Amino acid sequence: MALISSSSLTTNLFDCKAPFQSSPSSPQCMRLTSLPSLPLLSQNHAVKTNSHYRKIGRDVMVMATGDAPADVDSTELPEFVKSLQQTWDKVDDKYAVSTLIVAGVIALWSSTGLISAIDRLPLIPGVLELVGIGYSGWFAYKNLVFKPEREELVQKVKETVNEIIGSK
Repeated sequence: MALISSSSLTTNLFDCKAPFQSSPSSPQCMRLTSLPSLPLLSQNHAVKTNSHYRKIGRDVMVMATGDAPADVDSTELPEFVKSLQQTWDKVDDKYAVSTLIVAGVIALWSSTGLISAIDRLPLIPGVLELVGIGYSGWFAYKNLVFKPEREELVQKVKETVNEIIGSK
């Protein structure tokens, strides 16, 4: 590393020859060394950077003009949204349905809080997991292993679905 003279690294923060000071070596005058200057970027890097920013600028200009791509039709709604709008238009008591939706969201949010609180307890999650595994095994043995019970379960599910939907 080459030595650099101290005079080239120092800068004056205060003008030591200002009229309010009596001498340049007064305690109010200080000299600090400056940091070395940053290396200049190569000309090639500057050209690449400028061309990149020009390209971004063109993209922004195209987007700002409002030209939409040809393959996107902004007026057509998805089927799900259309069916949801039709269902909402058929509802008579919108206030009650809105209240039920809000109550459902609040119940879901509070139940996730309750479950996370139970999950933090030391012994409860393991016990609940064992209970779930035991019940799943009992249900499978009682309803899914033998063919007559399986058919009976399928019939019960179909009847329940028909009661809920209202079709016969």
